[in-house]
Amino acid sequence: MTEYKNVIVEKKDSTLIVTINRERALNALNKDTIAELQQIFSYHWTDDTITAVIVTGAGKAFVAGADITELADLDVRSGTQTSANGLYLMKTIQNFPKPVIAAVNGFALGGGCELALACDIRLASEKAKFGQPEVNLGIIPGYGGTQRLSRLVGRGKAIQLICTGEMIGAAEAYRIGLVEEMYPPAELMDKALEMAKAIAVKGPMAVIMAKECINRGLDVNLTAGCDLEKANFGSICGTGDKNEGMEAFLEKRAPKFTGH
Repeated sequence: MTEYKNVIVEKKDSTLIVTINRERALNALNKDTIAELQQIFSYHWTDDTITAVIVTGAGKAFVAGADITELADLDVRSGTQTSANGLYLMKTIQNFPKPVIAAVNGFALGGGCELALACDIRLASEKAKFGQPEVNLGIIPGYGGTQRLSRLVGRGKAIQLICTGEMIGAAEAYRIGLVEEMYPPAELMDKALEMAKAIAVKGPMAVIMAKECINRGLDVNLTAGCDLEKANFGSICGTGDKNEGMEAFLEKRAPKFTGH
């Protein structure tokens, strides 16, 4: 497996684990780290040997933000390009065919919160901290925070968090629906792997199509979303996995899906 400067990539069974590894900088997202993450997700886009991805951070932080030393030198042109690069990565993660689980082990601030928002499922350590503190620096979120946060927790709460720069703990993040589950720090990765394993035994084409329907459905009206679901439901009914799943259920045995 390819080695990267700022990211560790490993595989456990069919789960790809992506660990941002800039501990001294609290895993801040500099341009090189963004480029490496983009390369990793693009490379594994068609990797049929993985069924889920876990994204986490090394040490005490998930990602404590963007790299301020880089942001300080931005002007209109370079700022627009920096935002475009970050947004492209977040879109790649959001649209990645397999479910992406964020295991938020510590600070998830600024670009780190936006990275968690781009993932499909967010699991948090009880010590995790979330926030979009960009206004403290005279800027706004640039990697999708204004859009994904409001869709997840609602308009009012998103404006409150972004315009005050408030940092919240894991319990509050769980209460407002920013994270799906919260665990003691020592249990976080085990729980993330358990969830990934639960996904791994399901019909792989069904998982891919379900994620696609949910993601694309959020950008269209209900009728168009249901039309997409109808088309995908019809398509998957013509697969071998559908036949295997039905036969296994009727025969009271575990299915053996092949992804076809």
